[in-house]
Amino acid sequence: MVNRITYRPFSDQMLLQDGGTGARVLVDRVWPQGIRRRGAPLEWLSGIAPSTELQDWYSRHPARFDEFRCRYLTELADRGHRQATTRLRNMAARGSLTLLTATQDVDHSHAAVIAEWLTDGVPRDARGTDAPGPQPGHAHPSPPSSGHRATVSAAVTNLNAGALSFVMGTGIVSTALHVNGADTVSAALLWTAVVGFAVLVPAYGWRMLRRRQRFAADFLGPRAFAFLTVAVSSNVLAARLVPDGRTMAAGAFLTFGALGWLILDYGVPIALITTVKREPSLDQVNGTWFLWAVGSESVAVAAASLAPATPGRALAVVAGVCWGIGLIQYLLTAAIVLTRLLARPVRPQGLMTSVWIFMGAAAITVLAAVRLMALPADSTLLRRPLLEGAAVVLWAFSSWLIPLLLALGAWRHVLRRVPLRYDVGWWNLVFPIGMYAVTTHELGRATATSWMTSAGRWEVWVAGLVWAVVFAAMAAAPVRRRSTSRKEADAGRTQADRVPAVSARALP
Repeated sequence: MVNRITYRPFSDQMLLQDGGTGARVLVDRVWPQGIRRRGAPLEWLSGIAPSTELQDWYSRHPARFDEFRCRYLTELADRGHRQATTRLRNMAARGSLTLLTATQDVDHSHAAVIAEWLTDGVPRDARGTDAPGPQPGHAHPSPPSSGHRATVSAAVTNLNAGALSFVMGTGIVSTALHVNGADTVSAALLWTAVVGFAVLVPAYGWRMLRRRQRFAADFLGPRAFAFLTVAVSSNVLAARLVPDGRTMAAGAFLTFGALGWLILDYGVPIALITTVKREPSLDQVNGTWFLWAVGSESVAVAAASLAPATPGRALAVVAGVCWGIGLIQYLLTAAIVLTRLLARPVRPQGLMTSVWIFMGAAAITVLAAVRLMALPADSTLLRRPLLEGAAVVLWAFSSWLIPLLLALGAWRHVLRRVPLRYDVGWWNLVFPIGMYAVTTHELGRATATSWMTSAGRWEVWVAGLVWAVVFAAMAAAPVRRRSTSRKEADAGRTQADRVPAVSARALP
C-alpha cells in the first residue's frame, strides 16, 4: 500500500478545512502575506524551496518551466536541501501528504516538481501502467522508503547526461597504461570500461523512452553537449581495442560512435538554437561545450587507428575530415568559453571540473593529428608538416592550460572552501589528464623527441593514480550517502518528536 501525494494552492480558507489523516506541508521559502500563522495545522518546510537565485531567474514564467524543473531537481540533490528532502521523504512514507504553495499556477510551480520527484522512485507497475504524472488536488503514490527496484528506477531516472564520462576516463587511462607496458592493469581497465558502457547505454535508452520530459529538459539545457559522451566513449573504446588486434569489435564501436556523433554533433546545437524554452545567456556556457570538438576528434582518432587494418582510403579520409571539423569547433568553443570566464562573474560553486575538458579537447586534437601522421602520405588529405605544426602548437597550449586549471581549482576548494565531494563530473578530470599523458608520449615518439616521450611515461602513472582516487571516491559515495541519510533521518525523527504539529518556524 503506497501513500498519496497531493499539491494545492495555499489559501486562508484551507486552514479551516479538515486535513484528514495526512500531513500538510507549506513548501514556500516565505510565509504567504495575509494568512495567519499562529496555530496553523500544517508544517512549514521552507528549506525545501528553490534557491533565491533560481526563483529570481524563473520569475514564474511558464516558458522557462522545463529548464527551471531541471535546475530545481539538481538543487534537490545538493547538500543544502538534504535535511529538508529527508524530512519530506519520511513524512511521505508515514502517510498521505499535501504540498501547499502560495503560487496560483501550481502546474508550473516548485510544488509540482517536488510531487514528481517524490513519485519517480516508485516502479511503474506499482503506480499502474497508464498512471499520469502528479496533478493538483489528485492523489498520487509516494515512493517506498527502500527497495532495490525503486533504487534502480530512481538512479536511471536521475542519470547524469555525462555519465559515460566514466567510460571515457577509464578507456583513455587503459590506453595510457598499455603505452607504458602495464598490459594486465590496462586490460582490467578496458573491460571495466566495456562493462560500464554495456550498462549505461541501455540506461540512457530507458530514460529517453520512459522519462521523455526529463530527458528533453536535459537535452535543451545548458549541459546538453554532455550527451556527446555516448559517442566519445564508444570511439575511445574502438581506438583502445585496435592494438589488441580486435578489429571487428573496434569497427563495431566505431560505427556506433560515428553514428552517435553524427546525430548529436548536429542535434545538440540545432536543439539549442531553435528552442524557445530557455533564457539566452552567456552564463549558460560551460566546459561540457568542448565535448562538441571532442566528439569530432574521437571519430578521427578511432578511424585513423583502425585505417591500417582496413582496405582502401575511406577511414583515413574520414579521420582527416573529422580532425579538421574538430579543430574549428575547438577554436570556436574556446573563444566562447574564454569570453564567458573573463567577461562574466564566476561563482566558485559554478566552476565545475568540466572546465578541464578545455585542456582535454586540445590534447585529443593533438592525438588525432599524430594518428594521421602515422598513415601513408597518399591516403590522407592532409600533409605531415601541417599536422605536425598544429600538433606541437596545440600540445604547447594544452600544457600552458594545466597550471591555470590547477590555480582555479585551488581558488575554488582552498580559498573559497568549496568541499570536495564526489560527483560524476570528476570523470571530466580523469579523461583530460589521461588524454594529455597519451598525447605527450605519442607526440614525442612521432617527432623523435626523447624528453617528451619520457615525460609522457611519467604522466601515465599520474593519470593512473588520478583514476584510482576518483574510482575509490565513486565506490565510497553510496556508502557515505546512506550513512548521512540515516543520521539526518534520525535527527528529523528526534526533531519531530520534540516539535508539535505546527513547526516552530510557522509561529510569529
